[in-house]
Amino acid sequence: MKTKLPFLIGLIFINMSCKFEQKNDSSMSSNNVPVAKKISKEITIHNDTRIDDYFWMRLSDEQKNAQNPDDQTKDVLAYLEDENDYLKASMAHTNVVQDELYNEMIGRIKKDDQSVPVTDNGYSYYTRYEEGQDYALYCRKKNNQENKEEVILNGPKMAKGFTYYGIGRRSVSKDNTMMTYAIDTVSRRRYTIYVKNLINGNTLMDELSNTSGNAVWANDNKTIFYTAKDPITLRADKIYRHELGTNQKEDVLVYHEKDETFNIWLSKTKSKAYIVINSRQTLSTESRVLDANNAKGKWHVIQPRKDNLEYTIDHFGDHFYIRTNYDAKNFRLVKTPTTSTEMQHWVDVIPHRKDIYFQNFDIFKDYLVVEERENGLRGIRIMTWDGNSHKLNFNDPSYLAYATSNLDFDTNILRYNYTSLTTPNSTYEYNMKTKEQTLLKREEIMDINFDPNNYVSERLYGFSRDSVNIPISLVYKKDTPINENTPLLLYAYGSYGNSTEASFSSDRLSLLDRGFVYAIAHIRGGQEMGRAWYENGKLLKKKNTFTDFIDSAEYLIEKGYTNQDHLYAYGGSAGGLLMGAVVNMKPELWNGVVAAVPFVDVVSTMLDETIPLTTFEWDEWGDPRIKDYYDYMKSYSPYDNIESKDYPNMLVTTGYWDSQVQYWEPAKWVAKLREKKTDNNLLVMDCNMDSGHGGASGRFERYKRRALTYAFLLDLEFKNLE
Repeated sequence: MKTKLPFLIGLIFINMSCKFEQKNDSSMSSNNVPVAKKISKEITIHNDTRIDDYFWMRLSDEQKNAQNPDDQTKDVLAYLEDENDYLKASMAHTNVVQDELYNEMIGRIKKDDQSVPVTDNGYSYYTRYEEGQDYALYCRKKNNQENKEEVILNGPKMAKGFTYYGIGRRSVSKDNTMMTYAIDTVSRRRYTIYVKNLINGNTLMDELSNTSGNAVWANDNKTIFYTAKDPITLRADKIYRHELGTNQKEDVLVYHEKDETFNIWLSKTKSKAYIVINSRQTLSTESRVLDANNAKGKWHVIQPRKDNLEYTIDHFGDHFYIRTNYDAKNFRLVKTPTTSTEMQHWVDVIPHRKDIYFQNFDIFKDYLVVEERENGLRGIRIMTWDGNSHKLNFNDPSYLAYATSNLDFDTNILRYNYTSLTTPNSTYEYNMKTKEQTLLKREEIMDINFDPNNYVSERLYGFSRDSVNIPISLVYKKDTPINENTPLLLYAYGSYGNSTEASFSSDRLSLLDRGFVYAIAHIRGGQEMGRAWYENGKLLKKKNTFTDFIDSAEYLIEKGYTNQDHLYAYGGSAGGLLMGAVVNMKPELWNGVVAAVPFVDVVSTMLDETIPLTTFEWDEWGDPRIKDYYDYMKSYSPYDNIESKDYPNMLVTTGYWDSQVQYWEPAKWVAKLREKKTDNNLLVMDCNMDSGHGGASGRFERYKRRALTYAFLLDLEFKNLE
């Protein structure tokens, strides 16, 4: 097990004298550009001192929630208000266009839509929207009683009066009579779990606060296991057992994850036979299981954690099936008896393959369904238990296909989703025996002019400066002239091994129909090209992520898809870090950049263990308490590398209640950019005071920010859009 490194005396020295600049108050300058006050704060580690003039913008949760704000809180709120006012003033000439874009986007959405029902334990569950409503109705029907609908959660009624209302995970007891559901009204991803009696519709007195929203029922229909969070770091670190009808104070702690680099969550095997506690950090996992029929029984560790050992489990018959990277960089599938689970008992089911990344699996009575990534594309392979197999074939040059909602063991029917840059999300049922398939639902685009045949999808391979091929997926309208004057928006993420998929987006049509090309750079740091693709874009190789993005952009220019006067970049969260890095490294390459909830103050955040996500992300970014990681991280951290030079036009977005990238990171970044940049290009920030990392909770409200983003890009491209 990893142990926490000890701090040395004087590791971080903060100059408490707080040298004030001549101007102490945030204010609007004569041309209404916000100017943030500066309070110098020295942060010293490894005999290196950084000066942070905007550290004062950081507020604690206690300050944010206080009924009577202190002076610091007032100053922060005033600055954020100034930025929002400046945004409104700067973008006021696009208001009509923003309204047009917003109405276009929500106009493509079916207002009375319904999801494909998922059958589980004798009921079909689905969500549906009624016209004009921002929130869904959560419903079920008992099998063979198709016309008798039960509304188990009334989203519009529940959310009434709230500026933010997040409905989280739901879990139904084995006897179908009780349901847990999680609610977050702040957007900090701290949920309260409630219990509803599905027979009489009453909500029980049981309330479980300060949770991740993750709850699982034991098979006795009265015991709930749930995941609690550290109130400061928001790390999910404890599992409690709760019995219906008791006070939360009486709940029994069944597991405490003491290693601060790990996060935990609960799941249940497809067989419903085992409850699983999953512990995970970036490079290591550990699972422990409990017989779901014995709520007070003993938990059993499948395989004790080891550095660089990852595995996930499911159960079938007398075996656990385990996806693991043990002796398998691209992962393999093994099985082991339920009575002998350590790795010395593991036997290959699907061995490791050098050129195929094994991504996921789903178990059926007669079949094993495998999701594999080959040449950067995710596909589905059907296997019988005697070893025969066949693949599902897809024709788009870039696409996403994955198994979904297969809760029944004893069936020949596989449900899977398919989408591409030109194909709306589609749900199919595939008969694994006859190979026949049925389209159950395709996302309806409520625009009589929409025809997927009017759009073109391509897949290119650019070249990195270290001679690696970088996949690039593109989509544009057929009649769009492709030349050096074509506007192109390049998107990427490139972190945590998360692969960016070539999926459909109806709101993206508003750009494509106005002549934009949309491109995805599948850069290192993701896992599109296998595990090595991820490993070569993290830690001390993180800069490959940034140079891959720049090299992809320059490749598209070289091939005549655009030029730097018409090239735009977009990324969010860790992709916002990407945006911050590339505007420092190559600012002249972009006409405009959108950085959504950007992680830009990397060094300071990774040094602060009280900030959510820090401790269990050291294996992603590095631990800056170690000098080599500190030096490397500091060399690319966007906030620390702002220089006095020209920067492109930029729109930065954040949420005041963001628990993943705290609002002060983008706020500080914007303030420092304003101070240092030597150009007259537009720099604006949108801080949503009611939301967090994921934006607004309603299905329509979120499109207002997307309309702002597109108006920003279109205004730059077509000059003072009115």
